[in-house]
Parts: sequence; C-alpha cells; structure tokens
Amino acid sequence: MIGALWSPGDSYLALVVLVLLSLSAFFALAETSLVRMSRSRARGLRDEGRRGAEALVRLTDAPEKFLNPLLLLVLICQLVSATLVGVLAGHLFGAAGVLIATVLEVVIIFVIFEAIPKNFAVAHPDTAALISAPVVGTLLRFAPIRWTATALLAIAQWVIGFFGTTGSPHRMTESEVLAMADVAHEDQAIASEERNFIHSVIEFGDTVVREVMVPRIDMVDVASDATVREALRVAIESGRSRLPVLGDGVDDVVGIVNLRLLAALVDEGRGEESVATHAVAVNFVPETKRVASLLAEIRHAQSHLVIVVDEYGGTAGLVTLEDILEELVGEITDESDQSVPVAAASMGAITLSGRLNIDDANLDYDLSLPKDGWDTIGGLVLDLAGGVPEIGEELYTRDYRLTVTRLDGRRVEEVRVEQVES
Repeated sequence: MIGALWSPGDSYLALVVLVLLSLSAFFALAETSLVRMSRSRARGLRDEGRRGAEALVRLTDAPEKFLNPLLLLVLICQLVSATLVGVLAGHLFGAAGVLIATVLEVVIIFVIFEAIPKNFAVAHPDTAALISAPVVGTLLRFAPIRWTATALLAIAQWVIGFFGTTGSPHRMTESEVLAMADVAHEDQAIASEERNFIHSVIEFGDTVVREVMVPRIDMVDVASDATVREALRVAIESGRSRLPVLGDGVDDVVGIVNLRLLAALVDEGRGEESVATHAVAVNFVPETKRVASLLAEIRHAQSHLVIVVDEYGGTAGLVTLEDILEELVGEITDESDQSVPVAAASMGAITLSGRLNIDDANLDYDLSLPKDGWDTIGGLVLDLAGGVPEIGEELYTRDYRLTVTRLDGRRVEEVRVEQVES
C-alpha cells in the first residue's frame, strides 16, 4: 500500500514541492503581468492612488532589471520541483514512478501552476501587476538576486550587442499613441470627439502652413488707395475681421487693417482717409513652416493674420489664428461662414467640398483617400484628371470613385465620393 510506503521525509518533500510550485505560479503571474504593463498605464494607476502602483512604476521604468531574475526564479522553482516530484514518485511507485511523475508535471505544473496564473494575468493585468510588483521589488533588493540580475543583464546586453543592436529600451511612437486612442474609443473609454482631438494634437506637430492656409484665390483684400470707409464696407460684407492691404497686386501686401480700427475711424469722421496710412506691418511666413511654431509666433504678435509666401516670394495665401486652432478643435463656424456641403447619398456616397483637407476627410468620415503631393479633395481630383475636369467626370483611386458635381471656373467645388470594390 502507498500509505505504508509514505514516510515523514516524504511529507516534508511534498511540502517543499508545493511551496516551490506556488512560488512558480506567483512568478509566472508576475512575469506576464509586468511584461504586459506599459509605463503609461502604470503611471495612470499611480495617479489613481492604487495600492502597489508606486512599486509598479519603478519596475516598468526599467523592465530589463526584473525580467531576467523572474525568468531565473521561475526556472529554478519548476526544475527543482520537477526533480523532487520524480524522486518522490520513484520512491512511492518504483519504476512506474517516472511515468507518473511525467504526467503529474505536465498536467499539474503546466496547467495549474503555469497556464492558469498567466491567463489570469492576461485577463486581469492591473490586479496581477499591482499584487506582484511590491513583492518583486522587494526581491530585487535582496543582494544575491540583485547580483544575479546584474550579471544576467550584462550577459544579455553582451549577446544583444554581439548581433549588432543597441539593446536600448523601446520608446513609444506617435503611431502607437494614435492606436491607443483608437482602441480606447473602440472600448468606449473615450468619446469619438476625444479620439479626434488626440489625433489632431499628435498630427499638429507635422502640419505645415500650406495645409491650413486660405489660398490666394479665396483671399479678401483691399487696395492701398481705397478709403477707410470702402475698406470697412468690404470687411462687413465679407465677414472678415482683418484684411490684407495690397499695393501693386496680390503679391505686394503692404499691411493689415482690422475691422475694429476701421469702424473707430469712420465713427471719428475719418472715413475718407487712405486705408494704407492705418495699416500695420504684415508678417510673412513660408508655406512650409510648421503650424506649431507659427502658433507660438502669433500668440506674441500684434496681428492674428499672417501672409504665406511660396518659394519664389509670391503670395500663396494667408493664415489666421482661427485657421490654426481649427486644426486642433475642428471647424469653427460663425454667422459669416458658409457651410461646407457634406451630404450622405442614398447609395452610401458622400458629397464633399473640394476645399476640404484630405486628412480631415479621412478622419471625420472614415475614409482612406490617398495623399501624395496635394492637400485637398480638389487637389486630388485635379491630379487624377491631369487637368481641369468636367462636371460629371468620374475619376478613380484604388478604393474610391470620385465624381465631380460642381465647378467654379477651374476650381473643383464639390465631389461625390463612393467606395468601389477593389
């Protein structure tokens, strides 16, 4: 009988095996949860005041320092426990003990003490990480483990360096931040407006002035020989608060006047004076300038309107503070703005303004229109057509059929976008 073969020494051996397997399960849980934990999530848990989060932040700041010791501890616990199980089974069952020990190790060690803890860590990453982080942090302060960790880290870095890599820790990229925002939106952790705002903020640093400017063809301006009263009338009729003052044509901008000043001058009876005498100096920026740096300049400037010039020094358009802010918060409309035509069609098509930025169209309407050398829907159509298209002309990208529905001279005003099967 097995009971007759069981001795006090076997009881101690079984107890040691149970302790080692329990430690193996804990270390497996810690390994999975800590490796899957990002620095940003750990800091978020700390900001929420969760218990154990401070230790978790310290570990995620240097994951290479805890990973090797944990792997070593898991290996030691499993190897020693497996050996002891084999000894115990051989003592109890003789030659058949090898087979019994193998079955016990595969079923019990893998399923109960390996798979279950790791799956729990995957299903409950925050809880598992917060539980294990303080214990792992304490173990790493134990001198033998700390020395072992240092030795293992040095060996790992030497091997990594041998294959020509630096071994530097992974740094989060912009694409990962955008993907995190998309996942958070899919999980309903953030609203679609919040996701769009995150996308806008990230992409803001890469946006150039050309992408947000009002093109020269849409500029509302006033001649330098016009009177203050005439300039005020133009500003009121166009709904503009600031106007460029032109000298010898659109490429000769000599100053900027604003509506408030013009109204004050007319109220003082000075409406017949030349508008040029009241214009303030104009700031010029290249069309390739980053919008983020331009925003910083406008915040400290007296005028919220700047003139954009191309590489030849000609006027390409103008940019206002409102144009820049719209890149962050979306379209800002008031009573003087004309609504941009966007309508859902019965067959799943949408009609977009030719002036709409392609990035905005892709983000707001879940499209994937190509962008390569142009900024707007109209620019894409002109490039596909190889010239000025006609109303009703159909053009194709890989995924979409673009139909020109309205023109204004040579400008594409409206385009119907329909998805086609690849």
